[in-house]
Amino acid sequence: MARPALRSRPEGRMAGAVPRLRILLGADHRLGPGKFDLIEAIGETGSISAAGRQLGMSYRRAWLLVDQVNRMFRQPVVLAAAGGAHGGGAQLTPFGQALLAAYRRIEARTRDAIAEELGPFEDDLAAPEPDPDAPGA
Repeated sequence: MARPALRSRPEGRMAGAVPRLRILLGADHRLGPGKFDLIEAIGETGSISAAGRQLGMSYRRAWLLVDQVNRMFRQPVVLAAAGGAHGGGAQLTPFGQALLAAYRRIEARTRDAIAEELGPFEDDLAAPEPDPDAPGA
């Protein structure tokens, strides 16, 4: 099946909007940018500890987040092998890869919706206030 042609993306500040989506699938089932950034980093590094370091979090925090995500679904998102003399490691399952891809598609579609829906208001945006902590301010 052929994919529909993509609309050209609007220019300006609305086109550069960055959504931070949190998806609540029930009281104990929360998915958001932190967990998906971690899942993506595990896929890139092959390691929970390396992914945690890359994102500035402790191994324990990273492991707890992976455990939470794995418990949300009937099949694992991340498979981890214990460390030791031969080293450990972690990898995304095909299910985890598909879940991550779905979340990234949701983000892209949300960016498009923001640009489309809020684009008409772009000329009414106030100029950003200077950061008093920025160098040279």
